[in-house]
Amino acid sequence: MNDEPRWFFPCGDLTRDGWQTVVDGDLAGWQHTGLRIGELRDGVSSTLAAGGVERMVVPLAGDVVIEWSDDRGGSGTVELAGRASVFDGPADVAYLGVRTEAVVTGHGRVAVAEAPADQVLDVQVLRRDDIPVEIRGAGRATRQVHNFGTPDGLHAQKLIVCEVVTPAENWSSYPPHKHDEAVPGTESRLEEIYYFESAVGRGLDAPEQADPFGMFATYGSPVGPIDVNELVRTGDVALVPHGYHGPAVAAPGYDLYYLNVMAGPDPERAWLITDDPAHGWVRAGWESQAPDPRLPYLPTAPPKGPRR
Repeated sequence: MNDEPRWFFPCGDLTRDGWQTVVDGDLAGWQHTGLRIGELRDGVSSTLAAGGVERMVVPLAGDVVIEWSDDRGGSGTVELAGRASVFDGPADVAYLGVRTEAVVTGHGRVAVAEAPADQVLDVQVLRRDDIPVEIRGAGRATRQVHNFGTPDGLHAQKLIVCEVVTPAENWSSYPPHKHDEAVPGTESRLEEIYYFESAVGRGLDAPEQADPFGMFATYGSPVGPIDVNELVRTGDVALVPHGYHGPAVAAPGYDLYYLNVMAGPDPERAWLITDDPAHGWVRAGWESQAPDPRLPYLPTAPPKGPRR
């Protein structure tokens, strides 16, 4: 019998309590981060119970409405303008502090990133027009990053969240890097969740039987061994408790998206990484390369949706 923790879960393996995906402390070896992926339909709501976690609500497809209340007597309704898909630029997002209950409704798909916390912080809403769209890397290592939940863009205690779009044939999470040791000013300790989606590349004409996919790897560091080498498709989840992780590679013909959720035990909320010394040198080559002209991916039609 194999009692080793699992670090990769194909779509459907984490279905629980009406959610398509649930990552939390019930998984062996996992304690600092959580994730819920839900399908939203007319007339059906998803409830987020009040508790000792801070959350970020991210529409993946479609608009989302959040009705929230906290134990300080606060309450309200937040309407988040979504998008056609994760390949259509950023969406509005909302941060919910600890001890906040919420009911989420809409029509489409939603992600809820979580991290255990104890500081009581106010609800925050970041509108998509205010979310910086970063083009990171160059050449075949160009990717698009939405840094709506990073320390520079969001006030939170533990939670760090961002999303990355990698066009067909490009590499991201590259060079492979780690964040599993506390080295002040250099590296922080962070668990990380990768939630993936994949689609036929923008502007490409594919047959009905096309099967979009990418690839993802994690391997050992001085902290300990780990070995993940997987084809990834929409709905798959990879967990990174430690180790060098990357690359995440978009196969020819198929674009790749992932949502990253990070948090850890360090007192400072910081996202500090160390490249694998065997591969970190490739960053210097980006200075002489142009970014991929296919990016940024922004909405293919004028944005629609609530703005309250």
